[in-house]
Amino acid sequence: MVKIHPTAIVDPKAQLGENVEIGPFSTIKDDVIIGDQSVVGQGVFVDSGTRLGKNCQVGHYSTLGVPPQDLKYKNEKTYLEIGEGTIIREYASLHRGTTYHYKTTIGKNCFIMTYVHVAHDCQIGDNVILANGVNMGGHVEIDSFASIGGLTAIHQFVKIGQYSFVGGGLRVNKDVPPFIKVMGEPIRFGGINGIGLERKGFSKEVLLDIKRAYRLIYQTSYTMAEAAAAIQKELPPRPELQLIVDFIQRSDRGLLRG
Repeated sequence: MVKIHPTAIVDPKAQLGENVEIGPFSTIKDDVIIGDQSVVGQGVFVDSGTRLGKNCQVGHYSTLGVPPQDLKYKNEKTYLEIGEGTIIREYASLHRGTTYHYKTTIGKNCFIMTYVHVAHDCQIGDNVILANGVNMGGHVEIDSFASIGGLTAIHQFVKIGQYSFVGGGLRVNKDVPPFIKVMGEPIRFGGINGIGLERKGFSKEVLLDIKRAYRLIYQTSYTMAEAAAAIQKELPPRPELQLIVDFIQRSDRGLLRG
């Protein structure tokens, strides 16, 4: 049974799944899909083109799927897609895409805290944590299981790898490879995210090889291309190490310094 507060405005063309709840003074526009068991809080604005998965929570006064803050955008039909189980807390703003990707994507089981801004065409994986006040430019890519500390600003087109941890209050203007910690101003490599990786079940052998890979990247005179080749030649053929190599090869803004 769908529960819609009497003060909410829901366009008849919106598609609401089973047991969806819409809070007071919220607005749901046309061409919106909200999955089963999702809860939309008070004063939320969900614009056309938003796709919200099952079992999601949207905090009070958040805005979802509004037009991108991009001067090239000319009201084309674009989308915001949010995976099931994702929690969005109060006053977050998540914009839909431009014709670059045609959509902004947020994966499953993410935790997006208060005052976070996800800009147009961002691609966020599963189980990502964005702490209070994280603000990102357009086209940012954050891979699964990454965590971003509060009040951190992320430059447009930056890529952040799997299982990385970016500290709070930082300015991220370079690509952050997988499995590491980021610290300092300007940002720099702060070692591997050992505690986080142990909690996720990574073995000591894998952690040791990840450390060896980053020694080749940051503690030698190799270029990034040479370091990637050395990882493949000198270390065991682990999928975790291949993720690091693949990330180096697809980096556009260059990796943060060591």
